[in-house]
Amino acid sequence: MEGRFQLVASERSEMTSACEDACVGVEDAFAGNRKKGSCSMILWGSIVNAAAIIAGSLLGLILPKMSEQFKRTVTQGIGIALCVLGIMMAMKTTNYLWMLISLVAGSILGEWIQVERRFEQAGQWLERLVPNRKESSVGKGFVTAALVFCIGAMAILGAVDSGVRHNHDILYAKSLMDGLLALIFASTLGIGVMFSAVPVFAYQGFIALAAAAAASLLSLEQVQFLTVEVSAVGGLLIIGIGINMLELTKINVANMLPSVVIMGIIMAV
Repeated sequence: MEGRFQLVASERSEMTSACEDACVGVEDAFAGNRKKGSCSMILWGSIVNAAAIIAGSLLGLILPKMSEQFKRTVTQGIGIALCVLGIMMAMKTTNYLWMLISLVAGSILGEWIQVERRFEQAGQWLERLVPNRKESSVGKGFVTAALVFCIGAMAILGAVDSGVRHNHDILYAKSLMDGLLALIFASTLGIGVMFSAVPVFAYQGFIALAAAAAASLLSLEQVQFLTVEVSAVGGLLIIGIGINMLELTKINVANMLPSVVIMGIIMAV
């Protein structure tokens, strides 16, 4: 009996040692993954996301036009869903005071530099390039889609994961969602939705590259903490987008975008 216990103990010891070696191997691989990798690998998730938006927009333009009542109902449904998503994101913060300060400071900065007007000017420029526009405003489609696709937990989390671990699963899931939304948006708001793929790629690509650069300076826990807090501010802006889509009032959400950056700087310090 004693010999059997010794054999079991020996087997457990070997299993424990093997598990420890495996964990060390995973940690080493993860650390190496943070240090190595080409820009194309880091940006792959963002490339897929932009391609999904373009594909969804094209389908939305090709498929038969929806009735105005159908478009309105679908848009309102998306608006309600965005409000719920924004509330869920905002509730995850553990630094409400700093979130409020970031929102106020970011709004002041955004109003000063007129972020929304820059978006509208870009949309108007695109509108002049597109012939035969009928029902929808190219600028409105561009601004609305760009804000919806850029602001959100999945955009930030997915881009960070792409940069830190070269794992694109989150952005793959976001690509599927954005493609479906782009289909509906394009049918409702027109071809301007397709052009939103450009700022989406630039925004997520920048975050991914910045996360890859910061990964060597911050721990994974610190990166996750920053992501949650920045996403919470983004959740407030998502609520604003939802309210705009419900046409309850007009909120200059784009002018509040600097608050996301300010929150990230505050939490990093």
